[in-house]
Amino acid sequence: MTILCEKCNKEFGSKEALQMHSQSKHREIVKTPLLSSRQKKKMRNWTYVVLVLGVIMGIIYLITSNITTLPPTTIQGHAEINPPSHIMKEPMELVVLKHMLEHADGVEGGIGGVVINYNCEDFECEEGLVEQLEEFAIKYPQYVYVAPFKNMGAKIVLTKINRQEVLEEYNEEFIDNFVR
Repeated sequence: MTILCEKCNKEFGSKEALQMHSQSKHREIVKTPLLSSRQKKKMRNWTYVVLVLGVIMGIIYLITSNITTLPPTTIQGHAEINPPSHIMKEPMELVVLKHMLEHADGVEGGIGGVVINYNCEDFECEEGLVEQLEEFAIKYPQYVYVAPFKNMGAKIVLTKINRQEVLEEYNEEFIDNFVR
């Protein structure tokens, strides 16, 4: 079986021979693909890899974004460091917070402290909330601390060793009962 070149009427014994002839003698009629089949396969494979990684990263984001972060209630990993004040405007380091749970003011054998953390960055705090918490801490200057806690999953969290309460609004009576 012979194949005829439509442009110059030459005969060829196979399609491959006609294709080679057309590529060398009649370039204008040979349409070269933008990507070779090998390049197309590589592109397809990389697209799959990117999609799978995107799905995995999306799942990880969804899982971790729903985790509620709260202050610790144990003293494991604490440091023998006292905070500069009972009322702090910057977050208390976790190792210090844990030490205050163990014994307020760092007094060996002393009573455990209570830390009142708040998060007014991620939650809408009513006007004067921080001031109310600070005034409350002044009532118990030996063992109550007030400090912000970044990325905390609640507006107000009361913490003492192995115990924690989450509040959505200021409740002096509840806080007072927790502290005592």
